[in-house]
Amino acid sequence: MPREHNASGIPLEPVYDAVEGNPHELGEPGAFPFGRGIRGDMYRGRLWTMRQYAGFATAAESNARYRYLLERGTTGLSVAFDLPTQLGYDSDAPQARGEVGKVGVAIDSIADMETLLEGIPLDRVTVSMTINAPASILLALLLAVARRRGIAFDKLGGTVQNDVLKEYVARGTYIYPPAPSMRLVTDVMAYCAREVPQWNTISVSGYHIREAGSTAVEEIAFTLSNGKAYLRAAREAGIVLDSIAPRISFFWNSHNDFFEEVAKFRAARYLWAHIARDEFGCQDPRSQMLRFHTQTGGSTLTAQEPENNVVRVTLQALAAVLGGTQSLHTNGKDEALALPTSESAKIALRTQQIIGYESGVADVVDPLAGSFYVESLTNALVERAGALIAEVDAMGGSIAAIESGWMQARIADSAYAAQQAIESGEAVVVGVNRFADPETDAAKLPLQRIDERVEREQVARTKAFRAARDGAAVESALATLRETAKGTGNLMPRFVDAVDSGATLGEICNVLRDVFGVYRAREIVA
Repeated sequence: MPREHNASGIPLEPVYDAVEGNPHELGEPGAFPFGRGIRGDMYRGRLWTMRQYAGFATAAESNARYRYLLERGTTGLSVAFDLPTQLGYDSDAPQARGEVGKVGVAIDSIADMETLLEGIPLDRVTVSMTINAPASILLALLLAVARRRGIAFDKLGGTVQNDVLKEYVARGTYIYPPAPSMRLVTDVMAYCAREVPQWNTISVSGYHIREAGSTAVEEIAFTLSNGKAYLRAAREAGIVLDSIAPRISFFWNSHNDFFEEVAKFRAARYLWAHIARDEFGCQDPRSQMLRFHTQTGGSTLTAQEPENNVVRVTLQALAAVLGGTQSLHTNGKDEALALPTSESAKIALRTQQIIGYESGVADVVDPLAGSFYVESLTNALVERAGALIAEVDAMGGSIAAIESGWMQARIADSAYAAQQAIESGEAVVVGVNRFADPETDAAKLPLQRIDERVEREQVARTKAFRAARDGAAVESALATLRETAKGTGNLMPRFVDAVDSGATLGEICNVLRDVFGVYRAREIVA
């Protein structure tokens, strides 16, 4: 039976006509409110950056994967870090045991970062780093490597995710309480505005909010509400918003409902343009543009019949392109089972290349312009997401909504409803709850496995690095860092000096734990 509503609860009509007196005019491509794209020529001028999110085991093994992808046409790197790194622990910390190199690459020191980036021309290849609580320190490591190579900071391009609010909401890899965490974010913004002007200092992430179970409406609303919180924090820190807002980027999920996803990207651009201009007074058009990276939906992948994931990823990637993404990662078919193999990563990259070079969708600016259905969906998403943003504002903004547990509870309710729909058969998942093939054996698929030797060898490398460094220089750098953390000075120069002296990620994060404390999530009682 045809659906009467989509997953966001938006009614679906059998036929759509022109939207009369459209209340949310999207404008022309490259013009406010940028609903039809941020550039007038879009992909006719330049295709989106084709990234493949990669990182596993050791810095050397991840570096080999990056070279493999670059040789096959990847145009930007996207670094995945292991859980200890994400939580600010060195590989030999007790908390890291059993997790080193498992879901990303282990980075403990500048030696690891030098190995990770060996042979990568940092002044020609953009590097995106998916890291949040210790984002400023990982950025400092990259900057210290560039400085050692003699590369000027203004030649560097890339992104550091640095979005800690969604960690409290959806992922859980936070370290410090919200106030000092927001200070770290704004320190990166202020420092890069002066020193690393081509760097995207934050990637406000809806991806993980959607992966946690939100609807498309909630993904837009909660992500843009978090974006507003970062602008407020920057303003309260005395930063001129037009000096940092052009380097704020966003990170969206591309899910299965093809047309809703296309409309979601248009609606998010429209809303952010009005937020930046009308609420925060940003006058630079670059501040009003919602530039974004997209990743296809990890939660939509199935362990059953994993070859079907290639089709899902293709449709999701096409929705992102038709929605006007600036950067794209396509998931591997085996990611519901393990980290992607090199072969599945290549297929995922080839998916982007076929869309970009063979499908013809890049030949025309905004090819879905004028679609009655897409326009109607866009208006509905603008209205519903706008109302939800207003609800968050009435609570005092994102931080209040997060600390009360309201935002997390709202996402959990949506996730529960989505799972109920799958279990009842109302939502069809091909190969799982309909058309399942009992003879399919996913266990026969060759999978990426992380050998136990990886942790032993990484621990040994980290201990040897500490033994060989200048201990007095490290102690001095950490003492200076501690004093700055106790005050109000910008921490980024201290981080760069500390990692360059030989301080490890864990040592720096432990200083900050001592000064800032650690965050304990509020227990939500049903």
